[in-house]
Amino acid sequence: MASAKARHILVATEKECKDLKKKIENGGDFAKLAKKFSKCPSGEQGGFLGEFKPGEMVPEFDKVVFSAAPGVISDPVKTDFGYHLVEVISRKA
Repeated sequence: MASAKARHILVATEKECKDLKKKIENGGDFAKLAKKFSKCPSGEQGGFLGEFKPGEMVPEFDKVVFSAAPGVISDPVKTDFGYHLVEVISRKA
């Protein structure tokens, strides 16, 4: 069964999300930014969510995690929790 490992940064606004993506693209450390800015408890682990299967996360999140290329930082993903930057670490078919 398919599974993925991913990390994310959860913030309240799309603007915050875009600003953080720019920082990462300019050499900022994803894990350090997650620890500092993420509203999710996973921020303490640099945004790492562990390994999960399709359907274990909200649909908007799953769509990105199970389609994006590993190592690429997503555009902002809106869910009921807020806005996420997502990076797929690895994925198995």
